[in-house]
Amino acid sequence: MTTTERGRVRVEAGAKRIRAFLDGLAVVDTIQPLYVWEIPYYPYYYFPLADLRAELTPTGEITHSPSRGDGHHYDVSIGSAVAKDAARVYPDSPIEQLRDHVRLDWNSMTAWFEEDEEVFTHPRSPYARIDILPTSRHVEVKLGEVVLAETTSARALYETGLPTRWYIPKVDVRMDLLTLSDTVTHCPYKGSTEHFSAVVDGAVTADVAWSYPTPLPESIRVAGLMAFYDDRVQVLVDGVPFG
Repeated sequence: MTTTERGRVRVEAGAKRIRAFLDGLAVVDTIQPLYVWEIPYYPYYYFPLADLRAELTPTGEITHSPSRGDGHHYDVSIGSAVAKDAARVYPDSPIEQLRDHVRLDWNSMTAWFEEDEEVFTHPRSPYARIDILPTSRHVEVKLGEVVLAETTSARALYETGLPTRWYIPKVDVRMDLLTLSDTVTHCPYKGSTEHFSAVVDGAVTADVAWSYPTPLPESIRVAGLMAFYDDRVQVLVDGVPFG
């Protein structure tokens, strides 16, 4: 895999088939995407203009990037659907690979797919890894003096660049003190969450825990288990505060 770097931007060629849809129509379909790290945490997709199926209409706006050069803004239209200011092209970029590519705004599209699997939130990094390991370490979760969970049967989830998360079986959680909230978040590696708030002595602490009821295949080992935000409750591992 060829890598180009300029400033804080890194560019690598990808091999997966990537598709973006707008109202059910494929805006782009390519097997030659670029991964472009504009920030350190995860890449963006850039697509060959030749693989774009939608029309681009210039907005007249140009945004300058010290690394990528001048980004020309475009509206994206296909069929009767229009996504305003949803594309950028860098025709004179100092990074040569970007000159004949287009960057689509993630949230302006209605669906994204890697091969035939839908991807949520942001592109997956080829360097991100998730390890989910059973552990007999003593994990305890407290809200004030109230124990919300306690187990020696947790699963530790190690994700590249993020703190360890301790997933606890529901049989070891005081589910009578938790209530399902309306909060839903998405992870490109794990899937969609459901969140829970704690109700202790009539006081509500919002969204202290989350669970993946139907996680993506690579994270199936945490299906239905509970994890807690260590900045909203106290998580202790072998008696030592975590987080």
